[in-house]
Amino acid sequence: MNIPQLTDFSEASLDAAFAEVRALAETAITAASFDKEQFRLEWLGRKQGYLGQISDTWLKAAPVEAKKLIGQRFNALKQTIEEKLAAETLLDSGIEISGLDITLPGTAQRLGVEHPLVKTMAEIVSVFQRMGYSVGLGPEVETDFYNFEALNFPPNHPARDTQDTLVVDAQDGKPLRDRLLMRTHTSPVQIRSMLEQAPPLRLVIPGKVHRNDAADATHSPVFHQVEGLCVDTNITFSDLKGTLDHAMKAFFGSAVKTRFFPSFFPFTEPSADVQISCIFCGGKGCRKCKHSGWIELLGCGMVDPAVFASVNQRRIELGREPVYDTARISGFAFGMGVDRIAMMKYGISDIGLLYSGDMRFLEQFA
Repeated sequence: MNIPQLTDFSEASLDAAFAEVRALAETAITAASFDKEQFRLEWLGRKQGYLGQISDTWLKAAPVEAKKLIGQRFNALKQTIEEKLAAETLLDSGIEISGLDITLPGTAQRLGVEHPLVKTMAEIVSVFQRMGYSVGLGPEVETDFYNFEALNFPPNHPARDTQDTLVVDAQDGKPLRDRLLMRTHTSPVQIRSMLEQAPPLRLVIPGKVHRNDAADATHSPVFHQVEGLCVDTNITFSDLKGTLDHAMKAFFGSAVKTRFFPSFFPFTEPSADVQISCIFCGGKGCRKCKHSGWIELLGCGMVDPAVFASVNQRRIELGREPVYDTARISGFAFGMGVDRIAMMKYGISDIGLLYSGDMRFLEQFA
């Protein structure tokens, strides 16, 4: 095909010229003697292809004011030819593109389901949301200040040791409070929330945490927690007991009982461990509760005044009013491991299964 020179660069003349080339291409494609590879070389070949000749003859030689008009039409022509050639390729491969056979069976789309950890965490959070708690979130990479110092962990506390905490490399040159680590609990979100908000405050905090634990059937270096914080005037230990008793009944059933034992946490005083009556035997005693009738499930306590003092000091450093006055307000906090609760709920014996990604395991929950 000889490519004529263009002398008229009006839009009407350009439309006619490109329409003529398009018609030639369509005629070649629909001809009985059509050869796909020969057509590709004749029209799309880099050196001698017709489109390359059109680019050299029409586009490159055109005056500046006409280049845009020619370029738009050239791109549309090239796209049309490539699409028609692709359609012929599909036909050659036996794929029908011109119609739809509605008698063929449809392709079923399998819907995904929540991972048992995600589902369990969402169910726990929803229990507290129904009690008026807001959801708090925070970063997994934290500073020592938020993870330890503000929560009343002294510098020599065992939890600061690298045997328990995964620390970020090359932090030795920084002040201790600014050093980065993987958070060991979701409690830093409590501090961040109190720095941003004045009381009253009611938060439930779900999230992933990290500790330098050796993996076995009941331990993992990555696991999940749900913590809670309530700060207001006249908050008492009775409020804490009533809240957790209601939450356990809402999650495990109304027959579940709770009991509290003295414990120790740096950020609460007094502190307690909470047990629930065994959900497997109803408190009668079985292998899963070690025949005690009770299962230890979470820790809790009244927020230590030292934590409020740290928050107030930090608010002052940030130019904010120190609003957590221990003469006027009090609060409680609690925390539970989501992985253990999920394992109890679904009868899972090895925590590693929750992180294995094994579809044979996960499909049981679909």
